[in-house]
Amino acid sequence: MNDRYDAGYGGNHDDQYELVGYDEYGRPVYRQAAPPQQAPQPQPQQPYDPYAQQQGYGYDPYASGGQQQQPSYDPYGTGQQAPVPPYDPYGAGAQQSGGPAPSYDPYGQSATSGHQPRVAEQTAYIPQQAGPAEQPRETGAPVADDRAEPRRDYHTEQFAFVEEPDGDSEDVIDWLNFTENRTERREEAKRRARSRLIALTVVLALVAVGGVGYLWYAGKLPGLSSSDAKTSAATAAGAQKRDVIVVHLHNTAQGGTSTALLVDNTTTKQGTTVLLPNSLVLTDDDGNTTTLAKSVDDDGSSGTRDAIDTVLGTDIEGTWRLDTPYLQNLVDLVGNIEVDTNADVPDPKAKKKGEAPLVSKGKDQTLSGKMAVAYATYRGSGEAQNAQLERFGQVMQGVMRKLSSDAQGATVTVQTLGQIIEPPLTDKDLGTFLAKLADLAKGGDYKTALLPVQADGTLNAEASAGVVKDVLGGTAKSPDKDAAVSVSVQNASGVRDNTEAARVVLLNGGFTFQEGGTASAAQSASKVLYGDAADKENATEVAKTLGLPDSAVTKGTVSANADVSVVLGRDYKPSES
Repeated sequence: MNDRYDAGYGGNHDDQYELVGYDEYGRPVYRQAAPPQQAPQPQPQQPYDPYAQQQGYGYDPYASGGQQQQPSYDPYGTGQQAPVPPYDPYGAGAQQSGGPAPSYDPYGQSATSGHQPRVAEQTAYIPQQAGPAEQPRETGAPVADDRAEPRRDYHTEQFAFVEEPDGDSEDVIDWLNFTENRTERREEAKRRARSRLIALTVVLALVAVGGVGYLWYAGKLPGLSSSDAKTSAATAAGAQKRDVIVVHLHNTAQGGTSTALLVDNTTTKQGTTVLLPNSLVLTDDDGNTTTLAKSVDDDGSSGTRDAIDTVLGTDIEGTWRLDTPYLQNLVDLVGNIEVDTNADVPDPKAKKKGEAPLVSKGKDQTLSGKMAVAYATYRGSGEAQNAQLERFGQVMQGVMRKLSSDAQGATVTVQTLGQIIEPPLTDKDLGTFLAKLADLAKGGDYKTALLPVQADGTLNAEASAGVVKDVLGGTAKSPDKDAAVSVSVQNASGVRDNTEAARVVLLNGGFTFQEGGTASAAQSASKVLYGDAADKENATEVAKTLGLPDSAVTKGTVSANADVSVVLGRDYKPSES
């Protein structure tokens, strides 16, 4: 069949070798002939084991074949039995008895002869490494199974998978980085330029505004005089939003009133109690001059509110009449107050002198409703009315610190008092307003200020500017003091406090007061002097106001700048005035 092959290697091999088949390259495969043996006994046919679990068929992928040898497949029926070698995955060529064992034949072509059907196979190309040159076979040498030759072992470390470097990749990356960096540098430069431009614009604007503001303040702007600039500045200071309510404390037991303005500056978040002296000169509805105390008694709440607005340039939204019994209830409702008292206050209902004071002088004194009323209305011997007014201011600030900051809660407190609120003010309006002041007082943004008033009851524009302009946002406009009757008082009664008592009475009567000093010697009878016959009627009115008889009125020498002069004698009784 393969004469050319046989001719090359010699054909005398029937004695020692026998042809068993051909390998995948068409070469004959021989094996050493076995000695003659007896005919084999027929063997029972083994069932087909698709999973190669039976013994004796060579390849057992699970290595479960036993030790017992099974006959190999004999396609030609020669009866030759050969032991099947165990599976040798590494082609080590383990030696079996009876001759060299063939290596692993993945195509099942060992120990066969003739043409066998080729099994479809798929092979992967593996790069071969150059090995040692094969030695040529000698002529006539038997051709052994190629599988008996040592196999070339290939290991994974012998293969190197190298990626072909892209010669342009680094250049591309460098170009992208260069482009990106250049773009970022341009954007950064633009941002810096814009920032510098904005900063320069702001600086120029500030310089321009500052220059214009200076010229405006100095009155050097074209078309704007210095007086106009000052007026504009005052207007700007008064442009703040303020809510104002006037409160009149009526002493129902001893008589007299005390007045204060409650101010809520919603722009600056500042609360203030502005105390108004009773000697403040006002103008009534008829255009006549009067005092604050007399206006409250004669003109009532409405007339007094309008008169205060005229003098101080304010816009009072309502009037709260607070009689002393209601003040006592208010302090009790908020749970007492704490005040730094500046005097020992005796109990008005004390039966004997020398009893312990109702209110003791000292810091952080806790006052009940009764004690608060006594302290707010107390005026010591020889004290001016302003001293009592300041105590009233302390009590009001103490109430604000204890009152509820909730509008509804404060409204309930006002309604619980049961007092009648004068229109247009309502319980809800007053409660909401007081709640705002209470919130400021708790936060420390609350103060008390006394309106400075001159001896004649008028306002000094410079002295009162701190309160009228800054706190109230108004402008002082006291009536012309020449429109009121000016009274000079000299004390010749021997009692120092009579001067102050007469001053209060005269101011409350609508007269202006001038201090005439104290006489060197006391006199028994009081005198009311006038210089011109035109002032006789005024002198008679002054005598009635002071509680002196008409016989005390006489013509005489009058102090300078006064229309009527009064000399107080021992017959003057302040309690009867």
